[in-house]
Amino acid sequence: MAGAGELAGAEPGNLSGVRHIILVLSGKGGVGKSTISTELALALRHEGKKVGILDVDLCGPSIPRMLRAQGKAVHQCDSGWVPVFVDQEQSISLMSVGFLLENPDEAVVWRGPKKSALIKQFVSDVAWGELDYLVVDTPPGTSDEHMATVEALRPYRPLGALMVTTPQAVSVGDVRRELTFCRKTGLQVMGVVENMSGFACPHCAACTNIFSRGGGEELARRAGVPFLGSVPLDPELSRSLEEGRDFIQEFPKSPAFSALTSIAREILNATPALLS
Repeated sequence: MAGAGELAGAEPGNLSGVRHIILVLSGKGGVGKSTISTELALALRHEGKKVGILDVDLCGPSIPRMLRAQGKAVHQCDSGWVPVFVDQEQSISLMSVGFLLENPDEAVVWRGPKKSALIKQFVSDVAWGELDYLVVDTPPGTSDEHMATVEALRPYRPLGALMVTTPQAVSVGDVRRELTFCRKTGLQVMGVVENMSGFACPHCAACTNIFSRGGGEELARRAGVPFLGSVPLDPELSRSLEEGRDFIQEFPKSPAFSALTSIAREILNATPALLS
C-alpha cells in the first residue's frame, strides 16, 4: 500500500510514510474533539497500529496534557521537526503548538495568515516516519485554520473526516454545517460520533441521558453517512485525560472503553472501502 505522500498528485516529503490521514472535525467547541482524537489514537495503537496525532487546534492545544507530554521538547533533524513520542515503544507520536510555547499558559494571539502558515509548516516539516494513521485534531468551526489544513493535506488524499457531536440540538445543528463544509471542500465523511452520550454511573453502570440521546445517530441518518457510535460521559475517562493515562489499557470494563474500541474497529474495517 502506498503512503499518503506517494499517491498521485502528492509531493514527496514528510508524509510519504503515512498510509492514512483522518481529520477530526466539529462545528462547535466543547464537544470533545481532542478527547476523541486522543482515545482514537490509543485504541488504534492497541489494535497494533502506529499512529501520529497532529494537533492544529492552535488556540487550545490540550492533547499534550491528555497524553502526559507537556513540557517535552521538539527537536530538529535533517527532514524538519521530530514529533514527540509519548510511549517507550514510539507507537504514538504527537506534534502540537503546545510544544512551541515558552509558557503553557501563554495565549496564541495570531491573525489568520500566521496560523495558516504554521499549519502548512506542520504538514510539510514534521518528520513522521512510517505511520499507519495520522489523526488531525482541528479547532471548532469552519475557519481559516480548517481551510489551511484541508488545502495543505489535499495532495495527500486524506482518508476522510470524523465528525464529533454531542446529543443536543444546538450541537447537532452546528455539526450539520460542518458536513456542508466537507461537501464544499470535497472531504469524504467517514462517519459521526456522538460524544457525552449519557452519564455512565461508576457504581451501578446505569446510563443517564443528561443531554438527551440520539441526535448524532439521527444526523448521520439524515446526512446519509455512517454512525460510528456513542461515547458516554465516564468519570474514569475524564480522570485518565486529566492525568495523562492510557484509558484504553487501564479500564477495559468501562462502557466508554467498548464504545471507543468499537469506533476504532469500525474505522479499520471501513478503510479499504474508503480507499476504493
